[in-house]
Amino acid sequence: MKAGIIGLGYVGLPLAVAIAEEGHEVVCVDTDQRKLAALERGETYIEDITSERLRAIGGLLHPTSRYADLAAVEVVVIAVPTPLTENREPDLGPLIGAATSLAGVLQQGQLVVLESTTYPGTTRERLVPLLEESGLAAGHDFHVAYSPERIDPGRMDWTLRNTPKVVGGLTDACRDRAVAFYSQVCDEIVPVAAPEEAELTKLLENVFRSVNIALVNELAILCDRMGIDVWEVVEAANTKPYGFMSFRPGPGMGGHCLPVDPFYLAWKAREYDMPTAFVELAGEVNQKMPYFCVERVAHALNGHAKPVRGSRVAIVGVSYKPGVGDLRESPALKIMRLLGEDGADLVYHDETVPELPDFGLSSQSLEETLDGADVVVIVTVHPGLDVDMILARAPLVVDFRGVTRGRQAPNLVRL
Repeated sequence: MKAGIIGLGYVGLPLAVAIAEEGHEVVCVDTDQRKLAALERGETYIEDITSERLRAIGGLLHPTSRYADLAAVEVVVIAVPTPLTENREPDLGPLIGAATSLAGVLQQGQLVVLESTTYPGTTRERLVPLLEESGLAAGHDFHVAYSPERIDPGRMDWTLRNTPKVVGGLTDACRDRAVAFYSQVCDEIVPVAAPEEAELTKLLENVFRSVNIALVNELAILCDRMGIDVWEVVEAANTKPYGFMSFRPGPGMGGHCLPVDPFYLAWKAREYDMPTAFVELAGEVNQKMPYFCVERVAHALNGHAKPVRGSRVAIVGVSYKPGVGDLRESPALKIMRLLGEDGADLVYHDETVPELPDFGLSSQSLEETLDGADVVVIVTVHPGLDVDMILARAPLVVDFRGVTRGRQAPNLVRL
């Protein structure tokens, strides 16, 4: 088999590698020349795939920006970003561009699978018409399916191989082709009736998390006003062996799914005169958390007789989650922007993010970051972070991740 992957990020590259490790050739299409050059050199650019794995499959990966190379494959998987616009509405620009280009080289008998997170109806209503501009009929001349990605970047216990794969086809034959394809790289396949069910499955998974994170974030704000330790409350509630699932408060949600999916679902629901107030409220609560965090920093500085303006604020961790360098929707960036607007002198430490061009900043060592800082703000806790050093050397520490639980210090403030 020869497969093609469009979009070589945290979703597309692991899938391409998994297919190649089964002995199949993979045409890897992306518009980012830096990614293509790295793959040509056998060098990785995401944490989930090592350079050793890339070099081991060397000749089976074919990086290219040419869609024409996809004419020779049997299966094409589209894994391009589906972000939000500035107005928090779905931005299908990358998907439309990929589908339009693919239509120009689409061949009879090929299987096209969309993995990008999106609202129900995208595959049938947006992707299929674009592909049919090739003159071929979906479900007859070529197969179409939707299979939501379930990648959790940086996580090693649940991978593409052992995470159940949901698949919905435009027709039964489309679904069967997709199931046969994914069975080569996934241990368990979960077929559903149609693409719409698969699309909504992905949104439900992440909206569930968004709602529960919003709940505990709102509780954290209330606990702050009541003088109650929210971390102790969450840990105590988690001792109940049934009927409770633990979620932890934080500075907001980041990444390619959680901050985006509630807005995709809410946008589509309005088409059916069905405002999803519960879902939208959760998104709003989580969007407001960086603002609350900035207020928390300002209040902590005020307690040390210092204003935000002119204070040296050291941010520890700027990526959206531990162990990865992904900045998409990272709450740290919003916190930094708000503090900068208030006149803070910003520095940061994050070994996974060497530079923040939009801020004109480069990551410093932890020691350099602590030197001269008026306050150290812990936003993302990467593995190996020396919390004891931070508490010992910083005059003031604000912890938004609960990593200092169990420690007592006069210079420590927790969310």
